[in-house]
Amino acid sequence: MHTIAIDMKRKPINLDNASTTPLHKEVLKAMMPFFSEKYGNPSNLYELGRISRSAINESLARISGIIHSRPDEFVFTGGATEADNLAIAGIARANKEFGNRIIISSVEHKGIFSVCEALKKEGFEIVEIPVDKNGLLKIPYLEKALNEKTLLVSVTMADSETGTIQPIREISEIIKRQKAKTAGADANARAGHLPYFHTDASQASAYLDINVENLGVDLMTLSAHKIGGPKGIGGLYIKRGTKINPIIYGGSQQNRVRAGTENVPSIVGFARALEISEKNKGKGKSGKKSKIEEIRKLRDLLEKNIFKNIQKVVLNGHPEKRLPNFLNVSILDIEGEALLLHLDAHGIMISTGSACNSESLEPSSVLSAIGNPYEFVHSSMRFTLSSETTKSDIEYVLKHLPKIVETLRHISPLNLKVDQKEKMSDPRAFVGGKTPHFLRKKRNA
Repeated sequence: MHTIAIDMKRKPINLDNASTTPLHKEVLKAMMPFFSEKYGNPSNLYELGRISRSAINESLARISGIIHSRPDEFVFTGGATEADNLAIAGIARANKEFGNRIIISSVEHKGIFSVCEALKKEGFEIVEIPVDKNGLLKIPYLEKALNEKTLLVSVTMADSETGTIQPIREISEIIKRQKAKTAGADANARAGHLPYFHTDASQASAYLDINVENLGVDLMTLSAHKIGGPKGIGGLYIKRGTKINPIIYGGSQQNRVRAGTENVPSIVGFARALEISEKNKGKGKSGKKSKIEEIRKLRDLLEKNIFKNIQKVVLNGHPEKRLPNFLNVSILDIEGEALLLHLDAHGIMISTGSACNSESLEPSSVLSAIGNPYEFVHSSMRFTLSSETTKSDIEYVLKHLPKIVETLRHISPLNLKVDQKEKMSDPRAFVGGKTPHFLRKKRNA
């Protein structure tokens, strides 16, 4: 067995930026005054309150300018999960007199799946549209699922595990045609707005176009901590005229769509982070590559050398239509959790899938949806880069990763084949022959 020398002096390398990103220094600087001298409640009419209200209005103006919306079309939430819940439950409950069907993709975030499960108990029908082996939505299935009872379609802009990018504009055109059919079939004026179209752009906002006019969406979720902003703050774009119910009740803040005293420091930080994120999409000085192009180049370097230096590796997600910072692979014959801990000992942070699934150790729903058996899913690793990632970081990872994989394979009882997918799907390969807890629950249900 190989012994592993640990470099305790090196600064930790974050290759798990899909989970969260460090707070940008400029964002922190913008936020600081609103923790202390500018601490007023924005609902108060005296000066400190007016200062806070002005900061919120300025932040709304900046965000709406970036996404091409009106300021009153954006609602701040406690994060992307709340924004997703507001979009799904808020639309469903406000429009239930017109239908009960909600359509989602099979690669949505857990926040979407969970609120949909809750809505099932209220009588709503949830239809999941499958994806192909690369994670792209099967458009014909969506077209077939749409009908006059459909209230909402929700498709992530890019999933949080493979980074595969969905054709949002194409989907919006399909939904637009369905709206025309619904309007023609129902004399009720409200029916002409249905179905609404929501996309979660939390992962994609730092890299893709989030102009809601270009996208053709009615609702869009954003998250601050995915783009160098603070945790605990997100937002939902809600197109003017959209009929939606609140899910949090109380005061009259934010046009009564989301009650509660606004989180002023985080709102200010959110707006500043989004500005910096948009700036990174542009060309550098003297025509230099954009930050995004630099990130893609480093991602490709990492990918190329993993496949070159490690055998039995499978790429998860679309080889081209994915976010430029995403690399999700299955390195067969080892457990993802074991590799994560070995890399962590070297100061390298990665993920074995969506951060929201890490506590349960259940197989990734996204990787399962693209047809991977459990053995492939459980050996998956997600590397996600950022504008802070350097070539030195990638070289350091490539120096240690092959050695760690060799060490883990030496003690592993598995010897899988890349072309063996269809013959596997037994999670007991990784749990000592015992039936895992999540299967026991299903069997007892």
